[in-house]
Amino acid sequence: CNHPDQYLVREDFKPAQSGKFEQLKEICETIRDKRERVLVFTQFREMTEPISDYLKELFMKEGFVLHGGTPVKKRSEMVAQFNGEDYIPYMILSLKAGGVGLNLTAANHVIHFDRWWNPAVENQATDRAFRIGQKKNVMVHKFVTKGTIEEKIDELIEEKQKLSRDILSVENEQWITEYNNEELMRIFALDGDIG
Repeated sequence: CNHPDQYLVREDFKPAQSGKFEQLKEICETIRDKRERVLVFTQFREMTEPISDYLKELFMKEGFVLHGGTPVKKRSEMVAQFNGEDYIPYMILSLKAGGVGLNLTAANHVIHFDRWWNPAVENQATDRAFRIGQKKNVMVHKFVTKGTIEEKIDELIEEKQKLSRDILSVENEQWITEYNNEELMRIFALDGDIG
């Protein structure tokens, strides 16, 4: 879904053959022109380098790539430099390695290059930019290739999020106010002896 060469296990990625690379170009040209910063998440480690090579050419400047093979000390250095004064336009992160525990508030754009079936994992990744200290509005872009399994994953994510909203919504919390004291005691009792 990301690029035909990923499926064919070729190393020669031609960006024009992928709608996602074309969309990435369009978004990142605007980011470049405004001198903003972007986080690009992918679940596929093998996609981090082709995306980085493409963005290096587009921004005419190198960014960072962080994945499971990146040593912890180097991760800390990358985060500090990315959030620093020097302009580092992008960081590409594998979803699992870069999705938790990092504060990347220098970025005000987040791109999910491909979708992960669990919305909580995607949300954690997005939250790298939504941390204490973020002073800008953050734009989140999620790429979905039409007519592929990604559409089904996207629908599944939407269903899960709707279910979560329905269950956890404030409106549904009012059920507790409909019980009298005895019924509440029975619900919250630790043993069954309340009569």
